[in-house]
Amino acid sequence: MNIKYRKWMKEYGLIIIFFFVVVILSIASPVFRLPRNLLNVVKQASVNGILAIGMMVVIISGGIDLSMGSVVGFAGVCAALCGHPEQFPLIVPVLAALAAGCLIGLLNGIGVAYGDLPPFIITLGTMSIARGLALIFSKGIPVIKLSPEFQAISTGTLFSIPYLSFYLILIVVAIGFVMNNTIFGRHTYSIGGNKEAAMVAGINVKSTLVAVYTLAGALAGVGGILMASRTNQGAPTMGVSYEMDAVTGVVIGGVSMSGGVGKWYGVLIGALFMAVIENGLTIFGVDPNWKQVVKGTIIIIAVLIDVKSKGRQN
Repeated sequence: MNIKYRKWMKEYGLIIIFFFVVVILSIASPVFRLPRNLLNVVKQASVNGILAIGMMVVIISGGIDLSMGSVVGFAGVCAALCGHPEQFPLIVPVLAALAAGCLIGLLNGIGVAYGDLPPFIITLGTMSIARGLALIFSKGIPVIKLSPEFQAISTGTLFSIPYLSFYLILIVVAIGFVMNNTIFGRHTYSIGGNKEAAMVAGINVKSTLVAVYTLAGALAGVGGILMASRTNQGAPTMGVSYEMDAVTGVVIGGVSMSGGVGKWYGVLIGALFMAVIENGLTIFGVDPNWKQVVKGTIIIIAVLIDVKSKGRQN
């Protein structure tokens, strides 16, 4: 019975805690439960959730991507440079940002798969490269005066629901489907669970890892598009520490930092959970610097729980 209870709590505990926190904040603050504030929570979770689902794929494969925040800034600048009124069709800034993200992601994948570089090292290097390119392309200042069509990508609504919400749901569900129902997803789980066994089983580990990091880069590119559209500028400093927010959402969502374990819906709840916590702290006037302390504490606790649960299983 105890084993069944632990298994049930591991599967659904986060969802229960999430709704418990939402109920407590709703009771404690009438402002929190206002529809416009709840929509703001979803907006806050959207970009982080998209980055977190990309980070999830990387971590499940047994790696880490520290470059995602910088890629958001680089992709946002690339989109903004092509997003001025009557300069190019809307598809051009979108493709420019996606190409920027895929390029950095591809470089990460090649470094990990063919260069045998530790993911921490190669993505630390590309983090600096992407940020430097963002500063070079923008000449160190935000790229402004973007077209109304580009701004509408993230500021528009459908039935009073922000487009950002639909982007988040569509991307998370799509990646969840890929991870659960395709050969690529199964191979990614296998590599993260045991890379050597995956190679023995005939899985093309190198090409899969390249695809994993390229996908993460593309999703960071999407994040850059949405942030540039939402803020109406391509700022080279945009996306600072976003990779840590993504990692936070991933570990809270139950993805094992040692690889091979994780579910897409857990990451979605993890991203929403962090948005709710941040929104609640803002409503109650907590010093913004303490938010970083809270995030760091949550990461440590989540990883500690993961390590302890693995120890019990062993």
